[in-house]
Amino acid sequence: MLTSICGINWGDEGKGRMVDLLSENYDIVCRYQGGNNAGHTVINERGRFILNLLPSGILREGVVCVMGPGMVIDLKHLSGEIKALRSAGISVSPENLKISDKAIITMPYNVLQDIMEEDRLEKATGKPYGSTRRGIAPVYADKYMKKAFRTGELKNPERLYRRLPDIVEWKNMTIKAYGFEPLKAEEVKEYFETYGREIAEYVTDTGAFLNDAHKSGKNIMFEAQLGALRDIDYGIVPYTSSSSTIAAYAPIGAGVPNLKLTNSIGIMKAYSSCVGEGPFTCEYFGEKAEKLRAAGGEYGAATGRPRRVGPFDVVASRYGIRCQGADEIALTKLDVLDGYEEIEICTRYLLDGKEIDEFPFTDVLDDCKPVFEKVKGWNKDISKCRKKEELPKEALDYIRLLEKLCDCRIKYVSVGAEREAYIKMY
Repeated sequence: MLTSICGINWGDEGKGRMVDLLSENYDIVCRYQGGNNAGHTVINERGRFILNLLPSGILREGVVCVMGPGMVIDLKHLSGEIKALRSAGISVSPENLKISDKAIITMPYNVLQDIMEEDRLEKATGKPYGSTRRGIAPVYADKYMKKAFRTGELKNPERLYRRLPDIVEWKNMTIKAYGFEPLKAEEVKEYFETYGREIAEYVTDTGAFLNDAHKSGKNIMFEAQLGALRDIDYGIVPYTSSSSTIAAYAPIGAGVPNLKLTNSIGIMKAYSSCVGEGPFTCEYFGEKAEKLRAAGGEYGAATGRPRRVGPFDVVASRYGIRCQGADEIALTKLDVLDGYEEIEICTRYLLDGKEIDEFPFTDVLDDCKPVFEKVKGWNKDISKCRKKEELPKEALDYIRLLEKLCDCRIKYVSVGAEREAYIKMY
């Protein structure tokens, strides 16, 4: 079985929580894109964990985790993440963590580039992209300019070091143009010497590993970062990530482009949330936003930034489901709506005086206004419910309405952050 766990909306849907839950039935969990620019928060019997780079399956004994060639990996950050897990009693070793030799290394100068450009945009236009300032766009740019370092090079550091001077000279042309002091090759070399050696032991040909696992009948889960609306091709460009968050990319980003997905499980919240800049048509403001944000604990796992929030957005969700080819949905954080007597849903957008159902091109999203409809809330605690029969009628009606409006069945519903706090609907 080859399953993708992917985000339907702007990211922050609760993918890590669902990967942690569903990985019980999988032998391998593989991250296939992105870097440490987003976080997955997982709460289980072993504690509360925030993972930026490591697949969420690392928290389950017996699961092998893979970091695929589609990822960009900050060695310092990964080193810290591994040490933090070990200090919490979580096993991390080359037996249960394998890093693709084709994955790209996020360099300190990539982080510097990200910061410089966000600051420039803020000063020049007042409209930065909302980057997490972790070097993601610059390192993916280096990848496609064929000037990036790959983790496989950590196995042969002397050869890597011979490449350094030319790369640093090229990078300094950009850094000096921003008015910053140029880099020295020796400083960059220290980064590899400090962190590269300890990460090198995890580096291997993950494509061969995954192919062999598939042939032997192992179940493989592909874990995405962010959501469909942050995809570099199909998202709200330029307010996106710099990689493909789409489920169809999973085998490619994992290192097994020859394999085909068995199914795609889309994750979406019972309401909407968004970290960063860009159009967010259904957004709440003022007291309505504060109430929903506080109830949902909506602060970014990677950055701590307050998330923008709003009601469930049918238009964006239906588009995200189509982009992800979702066969079924896991609906998270339904319990956050416990305190509402009435619940709003954004069912359509209003553009140039006309109501539209299709998610439009990014350039006109700022001109769109939400069309809200209200449904009756349940206004009671559902966090202890474990069977659909235990849910209030109004909660069941809400789930079924979202199914109908989005044209995709909802198989799982989470009613709390803990591993066991969910309901299987089918």
